[in-house]
Amino acid sequence: MSATGKTEKITIKKYANRRLYDTSASRYVTLDHLRELVKNDADFEVVDAKTGEDLTRGVLAQIIFEEEAKGANLLPVEFLRQLIGFYGDSMQAFVPGYLRMSMENFMRQQEEMREKMAGAMGSPTASMQLLEEQTRRNMAMFEQAMRMFTPFDARTHGADTDAPAAREAPSRPASSADDVKALRDELEAMRAKLDKLAGS
Repeated sequence: MSATGKTEKITIKKYANRRLYDTSASRYVTLDHLRELVKNDADFEVVDAKTGEDLTRGVLAQIIFEEEAKGANLLPVEFLRQLIGFYGDSMQAFVPGYLRMSMENFMRQQEEMREKMAGAMGSPTASMQLLEEQTRRNMAMFEQAMRMFTPFDARTHGADTDAPAAREAPSRPASSADDVKALRDELEAMRAKLDKLAGS
């Protein structure tokens, strides 16, 4: 632990022979050890022993692949197809943020979800309804964030045909500018949460 009381980040060195060395424990470890570190919420990074390059993402992905190969089946095939489809797509930049927001939201509500799922045990229909409800919430968050990035497209779409109507509606309760500001504020709040989560 550091002087601030926080557990220091563990450095795992990966060698050319694919062996992993936990510098905090001064011993060689396996992917199972790293999986346990993740489950224990331990902060660690995996670096190339020679170059110092950060390999954490690839190693975490390898743990997921091994779990899937063992039959865990946490990731549906359709989800994997959709995820692969986003590589190189114009929407690729938005996917990581959406997935982070979705998982953060899911983690916040997991206790409530566990209780509901326990009550729905024995009823596949009820379980599916709960999951669909959570998905709808996540999609609503994503759509709201996406509107923040495309407010001008929405306002200029059909600007020539709808301009008179727009001028005749000054009494609307909230202007487009106010809507954009509100969305920006919400997105900034979400970003702050994500930054805090990443920093912790």
